[in-house]
Amino acid sequence: MDPSRTAALPDSLPGSLLSVADALALEVPGGTKAGVLVPLYSDGAELHAVFTKRRGDLRRHPGEISFPGGRHDEGEPDLLATALREAHEEIGLRPDAVQVLGALQPTRTVATGYAIYPFVGLIQPAQRWTLSPREVAQVLELSLRDLARGYARRRLIRHGIPIRTDTYRVADHLIWGATARILTDLLDRIGE
Repeated sequence: MDPSRTAALPDSLPGSLLSVADALALEVPGGTKAGVLVPLYSDGAELHAVFTKRRGDLRRHPGEISFPGGRHDEGEPDLLATALREAHEEIGLRPDAVQVLGALQPTRTVATGYAIYPFVGLIQPAQRWTLSPREVAQVLELSLRDLARGYARRRLIRHGIPIRTDTYRVADHLIWGATARILTDLLDRIGE
């Protein structure tokens, strides 16, 4: 790994992640398999994660903050290929610009029944994003330190039903649901 790309990357991170093969072998209850990319970059002082804010007029998960990714297409070699393809389609991140470090624990979405397989990739800072006008309203680059500080269990109302769930808030950006579970796994693996 190129040291200039990993100035703030904890030495233990690649070793604390699941291997791609081990993650792909895990079975997750859920009807539809999906792959997401957890893009990380270092600005020299700290790590940042890249998220998308979905358009508010989408049928599924409108206006929510998520990692770039989506449903596995028939014919794709695996869910890592799905995550890389989706990141390219959604935010213009070329697959060859991602150094895959490993994977996180797969999780499922409760309401929509997706089995989400997250893959962690290191990218260069100061990317020029090209947003998919059909899916993405905004790209968010948030420091892991700010995300960790913004953690709380909050009461949310979803489809008229109150739930208490893990959340991360940075400014007016609220991350919850499967994305929050993926983020918790990442932060737990990174440690202090």
